[in-house]
Amino acid sequence: MLFRNERELYKKYDFIAGVDEAGRGPLAGPVVIAAVILNPQITIEGLNDSKKVSAKNRKILFKQITETALDWKIVTISVENIDRINILQATLLGMKKAIHNLRIKPDLCLIDGNHAPKNCKFTSRTVIKGDSKYASIAAASILAKVTRDRKMEKLHKKFPLYKFDKNKGYPTREHIAAIRKYGITKWHRKTFKPVREFVLGCVSK
Repeated sequence: MLFRNERELYKKYDFIAGVDEAGRGPLAGPVVIAAVILNPQITIEGLNDSKKVSAKNRKILFKQITETALDWKIVTISVENIDRINILQATLLGMKKAIHNLRIKPDLCLIDGNHAPKNCKFTSRTVIKGDSKYASIAAASILAKVTRDRKMEKLHKKFPLYKFDKNKGYPTREHIAAIRKYGITKWHRKTFKPVREFVLGCVSK
């Protein structure tokens, strides 16, 4: 279905970019955004929303996507920027950067969700649950997810007490307990509630 939906659009547009992010909800780590222009002549078997694909298969798909796509771009927005402008604006900024830095200029950008970046140079269309409807958005979700997971696994080596290799920065019970016991790192988002509560608690003491 993903590729069938996309092919219908290719009857009207020459280049379609799918755009998606990974990491809006975590308490720690960056948000990662990807834009992908797939080759409409190539069907990638097993491509789906990154949340519906195993970690092993995501890595396989990542390689296939980056090797066969006509163009792709991955952008990382830092924790500092997330805290400065909020997670929604940070995500939209990343989407705009990813789209504008593609070598091939898209005729249409399919953006997962219901928010599109303002002042984008190219025609954009938001698609709720787009990563389960369009192949290019699903591909973008894979690139973003794999990239972010790799970053969090590297952070785990520096901060093993937080188990970033397992929770990827998301607010699991174990992660929140670690924050309360050990404090926070520079990679924690200070504007996110459990982290903010810890910081405010330290200030009030």
